[in-house]
Amino acid sequence: MTKPGEPRTVPRPRGDGTEPASPVTRSRRRTPVSGRVPLVLLVPAVLGLAFLLVPLIGLLAEAPWSSLPSRLFSAEVGEALRLSLICATAATVICLLLGIPLAWLLARAEIPGRGLIRALVTVPLVLPPVVGGVALLLVLGRRGLIGERLDLWFGFSLPFTTAGVVVAEAFVAMPFLVISVEGALRAADPRYEEAAATLGAGRWLTFRRVTLPSIAPGIVAGAVLCWARALGEFGATITFAGNLPGRTTTMPLAVYLALETDPDVAVVLSLVLLLVSVVVLACLRERWISGLR
Repeated sequence: MTKPGEPRTVPRPRGDGTEPASPVTRSRRRTPVSGRVPLVLLVPAVLGLAFLLVPLIGLLAEAPWSSLPSRLFSAEVGEALRLSLICATAATVICLLLGIPLAWLLARAEIPGRGLIRALVTVPLVLPPVVGGVALLLVLGRRGLIGERLDLWFGFSLPFTTAGVVVAEAFVAMPFLVISVEGALRAADPRYEEAAATLGAGRWLTFRRVTLPSIAPGIVAGAVLCWARALGEFGATITFAGNLPGRTTTMPLAVYLALETDPDVAVVLSLVLLLVSVVVLACLRERWISGLR
């Protein structure tokens, strides 16, 4: 409070254009005061943490570290890794081409039944992957609703091919991209797009030059999650594309096969997939933490 005659000071805005946080806002962001954790909460929390970490520790403990380099660069591991990287990358490209327009439709377009469409888009998130593979087989198989026409007219069949692996992975991974991009679109300030429209920019130009750059972090995060999900896909792949070495045997399928013939190879492949998961979490860590603040 200022005294009579003294100039009144006004808080200056920050360099980023935002107003300084009020004391109430700062107090809400503070970490809660630490104290003694109740035993009734501590014990289940420790058990839950152990339940999540002990299997991973066991995987590291049982890894054949002495023969790891030779097994990692073996022909079967290299073939499965190469096929997995190609298929996961191709599936991610398909998800980007189809998922970004779909996310824009859900976030910006006023269409009837938008809530229902959003629910249908997220169904593959909760659908068992094997069921997704069966659905793809019934639609795109040689006797499926669409696959029969593709085979009859063009002599083209998707099941049990590398292209079928890409389709199966894109089916289960696309919701991750759509949800991430839709959230970024809803969080973006629409005034920039309105300003571009007032300057004479068309919708397509505004989308390319204004909308896409503003949601680029959301697109990157969604693409990384999509790629990681496609890399680890198993159920839909083995149901729709089968398990043919060199054609459809991706890393998760190679792990399944190696468990019966050479468990050490299965452990090596599992370590590679675990490393990919850790790298994905590390790449998205800052985005998740900033979203929780």
